[in-house]
Amino acid sequence: MSRAYGPQHWWPGETPFEIIIGAILTQSAAWTNVEKAIRNLKSADALSPMKIRDLPLEKLAELIRPCGYYNAKAVKLKTFISWLDRHYSSGLDAFFTIDISLMREQLLSIRGIGEETADSIILYAAAKPIFVVDAYTRRIISRIGLLPDKERYNTYQAFFMENLPADTKQYNEYHALLVKLGKLACRKIPVCADCCLNDMCLEIVHLNSVR
Repeated sequence: MSRAYGPQHWWPGETPFEIIIGAILTQSAAWTNVEKAIRNLKSADALSPMKIRDLPLEKLAELIRPCGYYNAKAVKLKTFISWLDRHYSSGLDAFFTIDISLMREQLLSIRGIGEETADSIILYAAAKPIFVVDAYTRRIISRIGLLPDKERYNTYQAFFMENLPADTKQYNEYHALLVKLGKLACRKIPVCADCCLNDMCLEIVHLNSVR
């Protein structure tokens, strides 16, 4: 994947807080639409914990409308900011000093933040080594025949974390490359001719065997 696509320089975001906002907004949304929502927040000078906290819910929802489910996501953003304010006085630095397991436990306690979102925040915003599993990862792993015995988030995650060194940059790049592959080739309807993993893909082997 690295040879095919090169360095990904991912996750896109100028600050850890912006990355967190993006991780919440990208739930069930294309990243291009999340970028529009973030641009709206920046244009309104509303991309900070205090600004989002003080912004009326209806106004916040309108600003993030491009990313879809904007009313629900506005509540999620408010909920996260309220939690951060209550536990860390709206500051991320103190939050980022705690260990990964506690950070993950705390994030998952916040309504509206699931495992993928929590791990994205830990890896990309806090720069701590945890592997993010998304729909692209599940699809690719399934098609190349490395499906875990139990198809749960933690078993997919364990597959990577037990076989790769605990390195933030490597986890970051690996996940970004899987996303790239999933978008360009390993789609729901795969574009196998464009895939750099053809030599190990069970779907390709199956197709060749029935020809």
